[in-house]
Amino acid sequence: MIEISIDKGKLQKDIIHNFLKTAYWAKGRTLKEVERSINHSLCFGVYLNGAQIGFARVVTDYVVFAYLMDVFILPEHQGNGYSKELMKAVNEEPKLQSCKVWMLKTSDAHNLYQQYGYTTIKHSEKIMERLL
Repeated sequence: MIEISIDKGKLQKDIIHNFLKTAYWAKGRTLKEVERSINHSLCFGVYLNGAQIGFARVVTDYVVFAYLMDVFILPEHQGNGYSKELMKAVNEEPKLQSCKVWMLKTSDAHNLYQQYGYTTIKHSEKIMERLL
């Protein structure tokens, strides 16, 4: 059985960094950048027998808006339903219950996120972004 915790003191930042630095959405992210992103987010660590096997973070104002980012389960632990347990924990986190607008970006996990109410943007003409 896994444990999911929002205690940042339990996060194994080297594991998080080693995964993210090669992930398509975070390729090249430095350890310092990972640490800074953790400091400014609500983080969820996924642990199996005390070892971190997964992660997600939410950038939020805790009232209106939440942006789900950096979600992963280590490859050797995928296929066991852990990502579903992680998404359930994120969705049920008491600190996030007032947030009415949730967003994320994904290139390959649409099926997972659709199970938790995520859809493609209905009015994409209203959404803007600034990429640097």
